[in-house]
Amino acid sequence: MRSKGFISSLLFCEIKTHRTPLLASAPYRLPDVYQVSKDVVGAVAQVQKTAHKALRLVSGELHRYYRDDGAPIDIEISTARPRQVLVIGSLSEFSDGMAANPEKITSFEQYRRSIQDVEVITFDELYERACFILEDR
Repeated sequence: MRSKGFISSLLFCEIKTHRTPLLASAPYRLPDVYQVSKDVVGAVAQVQKTAHKALRLVSGELHRYYRDDGAPIDIEISTARPRQVLVIGSLSEFSDGMAANPEKITSFEQYRRSIQDVEVITFDELYERACFILEDR
């Protein structure tokens, strides 16, 4: 259980800038299908790979707690993946100053909700979370 607590306490965060584009500059299919930018896809892949490598390293370190014959001593290795977060871009990208483009928002939301193990959050969303936390105190 010590290893499970240790692994679940890990968090890997990939941080881009608030100006990093969330969607490709042109629609994929007209008029309403937008694909995420190569920056988003690359950053998700980066944080996933970093977490994978770290989990392999940590698991390798924990194996030394097993006896030579392979019998476990007192540590239970967990297969839980560490938390992974990508902070990137701004939702203001989907607005033309007057109103938000619902097709762009939907395209981005569908992508980020389909990713397993990686939370994608924009800088403006992170700012709003921080304000909420501070106001709640």
